[in-house]
Formats: sequence, C-alpha cells, structure tokens
Amino acid sequence: MADMDQPERLSATAAARAIADGQLSAEALTRACLARIAARDATIRAWTHLDPDGAIAAARAADARPASGPLHGLPVGIKDIFDVAGMPAERGSPIHHGRRPVMDADCVTLARAAGAIIPGKTVTTEFACFHPGPTTNPANTAHTPGGSSSGSAASVADGHVPLAYGSQTVGSVIRPAAFCGVVGMKLTRGSVPLAGTMALSPSFDTLGAFAREARDLFLLLETWSGTTPAEAPARPRLGWCRTPLWDLVDPAYRAHLDAILAQLAAAGAEIVPLDLPPEFAPMREIHRAIFTMEALQTLGWEWTQHRAQISPRLADLLAEAEARPAGDLAAAQTAAEGLRQRFDKLTAGLDAVLAPSSAGEAPRGLDYTGDPSLNGMWTLLHGPLVHVPHGRGPNGLPLGIQLVGRRGTDAGMVAIADWMERSLRRSTQG
Repeated sequence: MADMDQPERLSATAAARAIADGQLSAEALTRACLARIAARDATIRAWTHLDPDGAIAAARAADARPASGPLHGLPVGIKDIFDVAGMPAERGSPIHHGRRPVMDADCVTLARAAGAIIPGKTVTTEFACFHPGPTTNPANTAHTPGGSSSGSAASVADGHVPLAYGSQTVGSVIRPAAFCGVVGMKLTRGSVPLAGTMALSPSFDTLGAFAREARDLFLLLETWSGTTPAEAPARPRLGWCRTPLWDLVDPAYRAHLDAILAQLAAAGAEIVPLDLPPEFAPMREIHRAIFTMEALQTLGWEWTQHRAQISPRLADLLAEAEARPAGDLAAAQTAAEGLRQRFDKLTAGLDAVLAPSSAGEAPRGLDYTGDPSLNGMWTLLHGPLVHVPHGRGPNGLPLGIQLVGRRGTDAGMVAIADWMERSLRRSTQG
C-alpha cells in the first residue's frame, strides 16, 4: 500500500483519513498528484486541460479551513463532458473548440461543496461516444484504455488522482475501469442531476466515477446524495449471469471468471446461476435503438451544421438513426421499461448479479475502445453497476468482474463490491 512518501498512490479513503488526522496536507497531496501528472502525462495523455496554480491555491485554502465534506482536500479529475467554470469544455470534438462555461455542472458543484480540488479536465472520446481521444492504457500503452471515460480511468490507474468523474451511456465507465484495472461505478440513472453535463442519450446518460478501492465510492455517494455506507450481507447471494452475449467473451476471460466465482464461493458467497428469460435476448438491440435515436436529437445542431467535423463512426451511427422509423423510439422505450420491471422481480431474491465486465482484456491499438455490447445491455436497465478489478489475463492486462444491481441499490452494490474486493485479495494472498 502507498504511504506518505507517495501520497499520490493513496486510495481516496486513505488520503482523506490522512488529511483528517493531520498526517498529510491537501497541498502536499495536490502537489504530489501534479508532479505525477507532469512526469507521466506525455505518455498517458489522460488530461485535456490542467490548472496547476488553481489547484494548489484551492488546496491551500482547504488546509486553512475546517473540513467541508467527504472529499476535503482530495484531487478529483473531471471528464470533459461536465462543465467546470473557467475551464474548457470541448466534449472531445473540434466543433466545440474554445468553449468555456461560466458555471459548474451540478455534480461538479457537489464535489466542490464536499471539499474536492479540481486540477483539470480528463479526455473523453468524441461526444462521449466511440471515436477515441489520445489516451493510452497505463497497464500497456500500446492498448486502448477503453472509452468514453478514457482519461478518467487512466488518470486513476496511473496515480494522477485518487478519484475521477466519468459517465456512462453505453459502457463508458465499466469498460475503461476493466481495461485499466480500477474500480468503476455507474449510478442508478437519474439519481444525481445532470445540469451542465453534455447530453448524448438522456434515457441512459448517468454519472459515474473511478477509484482505487471500492470503499472509496462511499465518499462519492455521500457527496452526491448524502448516502451513508452500507454493510454487505455476511453471505451475499449473488446471481451469476453469463448473459445472452456469452459467445463474445474470450475463452481465457471465461476461465478467469470461473476462478473468481470459486474464490467468492470459498469466501462465503452463495453463487446462483441466473439465466435471463427469452424476452431479454434483444436487450442490446433495444438499447441501440434508443441510444442512436436520442443521439440524433441531442447532436442535431452538430449533425446539421458541422457534419464535416464529425467522425465517420459517429456519422454512421447518426445516419443509422435517421433511417429508423419514427415509431421505433417509443416502441423501444416501452420494451425497455418492461424489461426493467421484469429484472427487478427476477432478481428480488438476490443481493446482486455478477456478469462479465467486457469481452476480455483491452484490445491492442488506440483506434478502437473495445466492444461495449456487454455493458449497454445492463445500462438499459437503469440500475447501478460496479466493476471490481481482480487479476490479469494472458497478455498481462487487467481483468475483473461486474456487479449489476436493481435500481436504487447503489449503496448496497458498493458494500458488496468492497466485500468482494477484500475477499478476493485475501484469497490471492492466502
């Protein structure tokens, strides 16, 4: 575990405790994080904008006053789809070059009120969609970090900041968390206001975050909604869902998932096979119909006025949406809500559901952020999702497993993720 000689490596919980105990100052932590960024970001390219002087000034101010909240003195990276007053908010697109909002997004206001230090903005893919930015994977810079929250995941994985904001519309938190080997969480949709946040698909756009340990997420839940830490059941009852897309999962990752399940069972979890009924088979297609048609609406100005500056992949997606019958959106919305209600009933006897976080290790290359199919199907259901990192694959890249919860069970999912993390660590060490 990192110590005070490397404060930039501390988990958010450990850093917050050290600041509260007087063992570490907010300024020392912020300077250590900025030094790490200066040393590494030419390679990792996680940041699109930095304000070192502003961050140090904010840290000094934090040291001079009583603690203001759970994030007091902690540097937090902000994905460049969330407005931060005075900082660029270009959304990963040249169309919005030079855009500087004068107000913070609501979720950024909450972070500041909780005492967070904001050193800058992290790289997003184009409009939080599929066209990648320059960010590399700290585990192996020849591989993608995933997307769309590429810079946020990489910044936490590489020791730049202990926490970073992300968002998920398809798989933009869980997949980069899996590829970079950090904890990632998508909240229950609608649980935190998104004013000041770029819209892509309002039915799915949801706040999320990256951290080094699952329990760090409790600091964020308290910040966002006043939620207090929950306790995991002594013997959590966990459904295991291979999903209708199991054929997409790499064989080596399948074996790794089997090993994780065995370790969790040995630690006391009851693992219950969960086969989704046939009506869940079109989850991916239902999600895509809603996502593409809403993206055509939210990006209507960019599409009609600046089409030449939109990437080919996003242009294809928007053209696909234009070709869909107008009634497809309402039909897909009705089908989606039916599946949400069915899932809540289907899993009522379970504490959470386990599923693959991705198809496998991060793909090689930086021109593709990986297949989001195993994420979008769960995003459709609006519940909280958590990636718990554990182990590495045959190429030496991070792997882990995804927790899927019913709507409104966010604190319980973090508690179970923390239990899993500790159980898997003990299993590996023992």
